[in-house]
Amino acid sequence: MTEHVHTTTSLWKNTLAARPGSEPDPHAEQRERLRTSYTELRRKAAVLLEENARSMPDFTVHDISHVDALWETADLVCGDEITLNPAEAYVLGCAFVLHDAAMGVAAYGTTVPEALGEKRWRDLVSLAYYEREGCWPDREELDDPPAEITDACVATAIRETHAEQAKRMVDQPWRSSTGNEIHLIDEVQLREWYGPLIGDLAASHWWPVNRLAGEFRHSIGSLTWQPSEWIIEPLKLACILRLADATQVDSRRAPSFLFSLRRPRGVSREHWRFQEHISRPYRNGDRVTYSSLRPFLPQDATAWWLALEYLRGIDRELKAVDALLHDLGRDRVAARAVAGVDSPERFAELFRVQNWRPIDATVKVSDIPSLVGTLGGRQLYGDEPEVALRELIQNAQDAVLARQTLQPDFPLGQVEIRLTRTDDDWYLEVRDSGTGMDEETLVHGLLDFGTSGWSSTSVRNRLPGLADGGFRPSGRFGIGFFSVFLLGDEVELTTRRYDAALADARRLTFDGPAHRPLLTPVPGQGWVPEGTTVRVKLKKSPYAMQGLFSRSYDERLAELARRLVLENAVPIHTWEPGAPEPQVLRPFSLATGAREEVFDRLYPPQVAKGRAGEEKFRLQVRDDFVNRATEVRDDKGQRVGLAMLWNTRWHQGQRDYPGIVTVNGFLADTSAAFAGYLMGQPSRASRDKAALVATRDEMRRWVRTQEQRLRNAGLFDDSLQLELALTLHTASVPLSDDVAFALTAQGVLSLSEVREWVVRHNDIFVGLGWPLSWRTRPPEIGHPASGEPIQLPDDCVFICQYGTAPPLTEVFPYSANRDPAYEFARDHPTLTWQKHWWRMSDDLYGLFVRTLCDAWNCSLESLLEPLERRDWSDSIQMDDESLGPVPGYRFRRPKAT
Repeated sequence: MTEHVHTTTSLWKNTLAARPGSEPDPHAEQRERLRTSYTELRRKAAVLLEENARSMPDFTVHDISHVDALWETADLVCGDEITLNPAEAYVLGCAFVLHDAAMGVAAYGTTVPEALGEKRWRDLVSLAYYEREGCWPDREELDDPPAEITDACVATAIRETHAEQAKRMVDQPWRSSTGNEIHLIDEVQLREWYGPLIGDLAASHWWPVNRLAGEFRHSIGSLTWQPSEWIIEPLKLACILRLADATQVDSRRAPSFLFSLRRPRGVSREHWRFQEHISRPYRNGDRVTYSSLRPFLPQDATAWWLALEYLRGIDRELKAVDALLHDLGRDRVAARAVAGVDSPERFAELFRVQNWRPIDATVKVSDIPSLVGTLGGRQLYGDEPEVALRELIQNAQDAVLARQTLQPDFPLGQVEIRLTRTDDDWYLEVRDSGTGMDEETLVHGLLDFGTSGWSSTSVRNRLPGLADGGFRPSGRFGIGFFSVFLLGDEVELTTRRYDAALADARRLTFDGPAHRPLLTPVPGQGWVPEGTTVRVKLKKSPYAMQGLFSRSYDERLAELARRLVLENAVPIHTWEPGAPEPQVLRPFSLATGAREEVFDRLYPPQVAKGRAGEEKFRLQVRDDFVNRATEVRDDKGQRVGLAMLWNTRWHQGQRDYPGIVTVNGFLADTSAAFAGYLMGQPSRASRDKAALVATRDEMRRWVRTQEQRLRNAGLFDDSLQLELALTLHTASVPLSDDVAFALTAQGVLSLSEVREWVVRHNDIFVGLGWPLSWRTRPPEIGHPASGEPIQLPDDCVFICQYGTAPPLTEVFPYSANRDPAYEFARDHPTLTWQKHWWRMSDDLYGLFVRTLCDAWNCSLESLLEPLERRDWSDSIQMDDESLGPVPGYRFRRPKAT
């Protein structure tokens, strides 16, 4: 930018510049005093601003040239409608200098973490870690975060606090090499008189517009050595500052050569790209007009759309300030909108494109309440009303834990769940004694659909110290509360923040998610406890089909809560209808509980009438679990699972003892592949499906250990081997030699026995199933209608590929072990032998074919290519003619060459 461009502006010339001409300036001395002070401030700030670029290299130019250019854009914004006196110009100029002076580490006089404070810094690190890793950090990770997270947090902290830091810089001293104090504004009287206002103005460019009128209500009189008419109107200056700063966007902020040197990344790169296209703005009537210096090519499309959104933001600022000044009856600025931003087509006339056409094809949501109603209820969670209770309990527990973090001596943290009936209506109520919410959090946290409050900066700033206290919330997607509409449309939420007065309590009333809620103070003088209460009128009786208890055995609230909450950090009190006292679900940790305790928490004793006889069987399974279950530990040595592979008892008690996948201690999914629990993390917002926390290697060790324990216990018989063969194969690769996976006329064959069997045959038929069926208990081939055993021909074999169940199928997907040498055949348009091999190479059929190749000393092609020529349509006829042809593959030993 041009050196000292500010001295050429009308604003400078009309206020602080020396007056040329023969006529003496009656205020020359006062004007020079202010001009000298500003010039010295500018000189010092230039050094500081240059240093800032070192710590924030991705940001566009924020050096002294940007400060000088604000005088220019202030001219553009004000026009002839707004005039300033020299005192106002001085204060505004100082605010120009300081408003972005804290956009770098040098401005803080210490490190950014120290300036921010330990609590706020840890909150920031916690949020950054969660955003990057998808989980909350532990204490060690908070104390020593990775360098990239530290850098990101420094940038975020500077961006979010630079305005408030700028406010403090007026009085902030720096020490010279000799120990003397250096202030940005040397003259004590100017610093003490104008300093607070300059700091407030500098900070105000980051405030919402509606805050300005309240903060800058009164005018400020002149100093004793100034003319009495040099009165300062702070509101006018605040408006000019924010608009001058907003409109100062052009190629001078993003020089091409500097772009090539700094190489900004991510969104910053796109900001540089679009700003280097922009010419200096001008005003046409009341419209600020921007245009591009050169066309945007297809590779610059993202930057073009960012330019449109950015200039629309400037347009909103201009209109908001104009509305404020108009409503207050103040003089309005000349610039009141940005030209051409109302549509992409009009914008393209000013910001030209080349070889592409901008079409506004972004996703639009016309009916937001309807969308919330759809995604917040049945369409997301399905017809499972109990999910709403799970989400409400989780939110309540998070609130209690947050309060205990902020108030370590708080003794009464608990969650209460009540089911009551009034006339013919049923009500469910979930109450917590947690942090509660203020009005700001209610409106911009809870009701911001899709935003998880605990991971938002605004909530963390209102509750500083959560991360420092080790708080790790369960909430993730920001839509859990809206699941309450699975239960009913009439919902009432009453809340009072834990440190607020009774008068600050608020009530939020819903009449369904598609209608706007009503926010009111709590009427009357009644007591509103600290925390939050959610009360919903159930649309169905809890005992009805698809009611709250539709998936519970004994239709008791305590039993349902116990099934949903596998571990809890605070007591959960459940009140059955009409009960004189609650049942209490005591805090429990799956990660530290003994095996017996874990089993009893996962599969509690049955108390329902008619099921007491099952307790004996439960205790047998419990003993088996205690002896066979194996811990799964993560890379930090923490237990993330305690489970055993299924066994013979599964066939008798599958409905009662499924494996449980937990997310933050709550039920997420069940599985027939194991008994016990495995920790997961949600793979979708409804949290009914979860990916395991344990890695594939950790789960592979668990599978191998389970195999060995089954062997040691004498349970690893032929039947169980056939049932687990595919699981063991996909987890271990290769399958152990002594594990059975095939059925022939001579009985069950292990891998080593298959090798011996195929050597004795030159012609082998591999049956594919129907019309025959195979079973494992006992291992045999049966008639599909009668179930009677079928005698196989001597050369026939059935591969017993007993499929496993999620989540093991996600950890050990069948496709993971496919032959990479044949991946090229995946996209063959027909079923070639290569494509068929690529598909089967990872399963037990592939294992059998490999065994054939080894035993017969032949190639894959020699076995599979004849099958392709026969169109994969081999079959055999059994003695029982009612069965019809049995499909399969006929393999013949290739002749030696």
